[in-house]
Parts: sequence; structure tokens; C-alpha cells
Amino acid sequence: MIPAPSGATRLYVIVGDPIAQVRSPAGVSAEFAARGHDGILVPVQVATADLPDFLSMAARLKNLDGIVVTIPHKFACYQACAGATRRAHFLRTVNLMRRRTDGSWYGDMVDGLGFVGAARATGIDPSGMRALLVGAGGAGSAIALELVEAGVSELAIHDSSPERRDALIDRLNRLGKAPVLAGSADPAGFDFVANATPAGMKDGDPLPVDVARLAPSAYCGCVITKPEISPFIAQARKLGCVTATGADMYRQHQGIMVDFLLGTDGGL
Repeated sequence: MIPAPSGATRLYVIVGDPIAQVRSPAGVSAEFAARGHDGILVPVQVATADLPDFLSMAARLKNLDGIVVTIPHKFACYQACAGATRRAHFLRTVNLMRRRTDGSWYGDMVDGLGFVGAARATGIDPSGMRALLVGAGGAGSAIALELVEAGVSELAIHDSSPERRDALIDRLNRLGKAPVLAGSADPAGFDFVANATPAGMKDGDPLPVDVARLAPSAYCGCVITKPEISPFIAQARKLGCVTATGADMYRQHQGIMVDFLLGTDGGL
């Protein structure tokens, strides 16, 4: 049970456009209550053109302690942070912002932790796997970094923007870990296939990969939370693939999000 808010309740918002698909408000608010914190997370829909005005206003709201960031604002919100974790600086993107005592914002990017955590919850360890990632945006960048850190043998990245894809590939290859290269929508030969695009949120969206080329032994993960079973995941399940949904990803990183927002994450 989430207590009724009062004038003393600390405010947190999740900002995106669209916003109706997010699952965080109820879960995070309940987690606050479970930890004895008088706080609530509410959704706000802000267009890209209005984001600077929103962030300017947010900085002046004295009872606003944190912001959860979703599409398409993760890169722009990084620019609004005075400080950030190492992974957020590496990726130049955030999905979490908490207010510091001096009033400035401190950011982190935990999408990769949730995505790989969801895979591991199904018994899949990405270590040694050939991975294909579709989408090099904010979430995709975080997932790419986490897959490389998890020890994949190779990572191929496919994105509608070759410039964005190549910039991410270049940064990841500088780490000197798994080789990272340009991929395509053909998943043949990959053990781990990740959709980090919105493809499937709207009726008629194309599938992110050619599912006819998926191996039944491949693991398939998706960031989409609405519909919970995206068309990509539905097709992968028909083939017998082990899968995880965007909701599974969210369940894995809800606790990580709350730790960060409350400043109990150990100062990553």
C-alpha cells in the first residue's frame, strides 16, 4: 500500500515522450514506502522541444529530489548533470538523476544492468556468446557496455543511424575487451539477440530483426514494456527461444533505481 502523499512528501518524476507505457511510478513509489521513505514517483510527458524549459523549472522545485529519464531524453538529460557515474560519463547518457546538496543534478545509467540482469534471471550468462544488439540509443548504449563488461565474445550493433552506431562501436572498442563491429537485421549465427529500439510499441511496426533467421537456441531480450509481450518476443517464443521482456528488465533494475535515487548506491 502506497501512503497518501502529504505536503512533506518528496517528489520524483519520470520524464519521457511518450510516457503512458512506463511501469516505474507504481513500483518505485511502493519501494519508497517499503523502505520507509515518504516519496512518490509521477509521470510527466515532455516533448523534446520543451525539455530545456522543463529542466530549468525542475531545478527550482525545492521538493523535487530525483528524475527518472526515458525515451527520447537520455542524452539531453546527461548534459544537464553536473556530475555522473563512470558508466554514464562513458556513455554520455543517463536514465537517473538525483539532486545533490548543492542543488545540482548527479546522473547514472542503469538500463544495461537491468537488461543483462533479466537475461541472467532466465539462466542465460552472456559470457562467451556472440551478441547482436539492435539500437544504439540511450538504452542500447548502456546494454552494449554491459554486454562487453559481461564478457561476450563479440558484439555486433545495428542501428538506423550509421553515425550513432559507429560512434558507439568506436568508444566500446577503445576498452580493449570484446571486439565490437557493425551488424545488420540478420540474427543468424548469434547466441544473444537484444532489441533496444521502440519497434513493436505501435501496431504495424517492423520487427527489429529477421525472425526467420533466428536460431531456436538463441536468447532474445527486449526493452519494450507496452505491450509486455512485444511482437519480437512473441515470434521468438514461437521458435522456442528463451526470452525476457522489458517488464522483466524493469523488475531487475527497480531496486537499483531506488538505491540511486535515495543515495544508498554506495556512490558508484
